[in-house]
Amino acid sequence: MSAKKNKPEVKILFTNHVADAIDRAVGDMNPSSVHVLVDVNTEAFVLPLLQAESKVVAGASVIKVKAGEMFKNLDSLTSIWKQLGDGSANRNSLLINLGGGVITDMGAFAAATFKRGIRFINVPTTLLCAVDACVGGKTGINFNGLKNEVGMFRDADLAIISTLYFNTLTSQELLSGYAEMLKHALVCSTELTNKILAYDVTNYNPDTLLKLLEESVGVKQKYVAADYEDVGARHALNLGHTIGHAFESLALERKSPLPHGYAVAFGMVGALVLSRMKFNFPSDILNSYVGYVRRHYGAFEISCDDYSKLLGYMHHDKKNDCAEFVNFTLLKSPGEVEIKVPVNDDDITAALDIYRDLLGLP
Repeated sequence: MSAKKNKPEVKILFTNHVADAIDRAVGDMNPSSVHVLVDVNTEAFVLPLLQAESKVVAGASVIKVKAGEMFKNLDSLTSIWKQLGDGSANRNSLLINLGGGVITDMGAFAAATFKRGIRFINVPTTLLCAVDACVGGKTGINFNGLKNEVGMFRDADLAIISTLYFNTLTSQELLSGYAEMLKHALVCSTELTNKILAYDVTNYNPDTLLKLLEESVGVKQKYVAADYEDVGARHALNLGHTIGHAFESLALERKSPLPHGYAVAFGMVGALVLSRMKFNFPSDILNSYVGYVRRHYGAFEISCDDYSKLLGYMHHDKKNDCAEFVNFTLLKSPGEVEIKVPVNDDDITAALDIYRDLLGLP
């Protein structure tokens, strides 16, 4: 089997002067037409601000879709293609994806496939999108009941990351994005882990958070550059997701959805417990992390009656390729990552017991 090729990093601008950055970039790109993709939320709260400050955005045609993960589907994708066509977009046109992860995932896929590919810029408006979805080249839509089932790898021509619009976010939305920054810190170093754990994102300073974002995205970009198509080293970024995805599935079954970042935050408690069991991960950092989660995220409530379902979800995780065990991304210490670590059901059950104890669950 031939090795997967690596890709260069996407160009990223970290700035709170978003309108100026857009106008300069689009001026250099000189597209035949500009189209801005928004959902109903960014249309109401963010688009008017950019239209008032950016000549490019003020003169662009607006493509609107419904908001939410449930609309990240083929119908919405078809609507984007149709609106591009109706707006006379051609191979030299440009699409600006203005919104959260649903918009950047779906807009990138639409741009990558319309007329076999047009240029696009990602302008994330949520912390989760800024630190995760808008960079890394993953695009796609949900299909047949499965998340991101259809998509492709395609980098944005530019990502403009800012904290300018985070004042439209709730504390829950900020914390959801910050969980991915916690993950990046843990797979990077003890120094960055301590720095991120010392920060309260619910009381952020725009410039300070922007600097932290730049460090965090830099961690992701390092792994993306080493393994663009996610077949090896990039699995480090799966820390916390195996248990986290299981928590998300259980929450959906309960008809009480769990924000993705919260699921990752709780999943990393379990992953660090397993890291302690398998590799003697430092107990002081584990306790510091658990304390942060308890203060800011609370706990996802589970009991031993849920273990069977949770184990089933983990065995069926899309990145698990072993029938007898569940593969985990674990840590020997912050920055020392072990991928595809096989863990049996007894050890997972023990970790879930400890998770409940650490987070004060009965």
